[in-house]
Amino acid sequence: MEVFWFCMIAFMLCAYVILDGFDIGAGVLHLFISRSNDERRSVLGAIGPFWDGNEVWLIAAGGTLYFAFPLLYASSFSGFYLPLTIVLWLLILRGLGIEMRHQVDHPMWRSFWDGAFSIGSALLAIFLGAALGNVVRGVPLGPDGYFFTPLWTSFTVQPDAGILDWFTVLMGLVGLSTLAVHGGNYVAIKTTGELQLRARGGARVWSWGVLLTSLAAAVSAFVIRPGIRTNYAEHPWGWVFPLIGAAGLGGMFYFNRKSDDVKAFLSSSAFIAGMLSATAFGLFPCVLPSSTVERYALTVYNTAAQSYGLEIGIIWWTIGIVIALGYFAYLFHSFRGKVKVHQEGY
Repeated sequence: MEVFWFCMIAFMLCAYVILDGFDIGAGVLHLFISRSNDERRSVLGAIGPFWDGNEVWLIAAGGTLYFAFPLLYASSFSGFYLPLTIVLWLLILRGLGIEMRHQVDHPMWRSFWDGAFSIGSALLAIFLGAALGNVVRGVPLGPDGYFFTPLWTSFTVQPDAGILDWFTVLMGLVGLSTLAVHGGNYVAIKTTGELQLRARGGARVWSWGVLLTSLAAAVSAFVIRPGIRTNYAEHPWGWVFPLIGAAGLGGMFYFNRKSDDVKAFLSSSAFIAGMLSATAFGLFPCVLPSSTVERYALTVYNTAAQSYGLEIGIIWWTIGIVIALGYFAYLFHSFRGKVKVHQEGY
């Protein structure tokens, strides 16, 4: 049961990064690929029906973490209190940027909220990548399973490092470049004309950032957390996950040059899913490593709820996930096709 819920939480986090990732990436590119008010409305129109619904997957993952691995939930939410608060404010800033820009018909008003939307999206992508970097690097867990880290102490990887060091910043750059490509591919699917061409060009440029930062991060992760190699050595089938990620990365370059936007978007989705799954596989059964004493690490076994609760949870989780999947299928079907800018709103 512990392994099952570990896989389900990993699935929901992958769904969140893929789905909310394209609207975060659209925000990163928003000011760079759109030249006029109508083009900026088109970018917002491409994500308008989806951006708030996509965040449901983050809430679902947090709720599942709460009942399946309560100690992990309590430890991580208290230890990462400061960065989680920053992420919350960035989510609020993005939402305000989307919803407030059309409330007043004035260029300065619109420019302010466009800037808020783009800056909030870029910082959110960086912090999401840095969060994954903290999980890979480890945190200073105590014998009681709790910890607290400041935003930074020094920018070196050490047992008492803060949230930000050179490795987590590197992972933040991986997140920024990956979501920028993902968002560019999505905007290219939903738009036409010059905006579509600029979205493809933005995805093409940022793809090189994905390649360079991902290679640097992969090498650094194996050096910082050498235990990752153990699972791959003992279970070679796990190499399917990084291979999926590598195939997705190659597809991003190939299909972008072919102007096949749908396949380029599917490729960036495969890259995200493959790399996140590869990280989860390499860390298992550890869910939060310790940077001080290895035996203090939090695993799926020492943080899980009682088996009865895990078994009963399957019933309600299945009902909820079926409803969520049905809703998203209906939503994406209803708003399929290219964006059309109307006189009011999006």
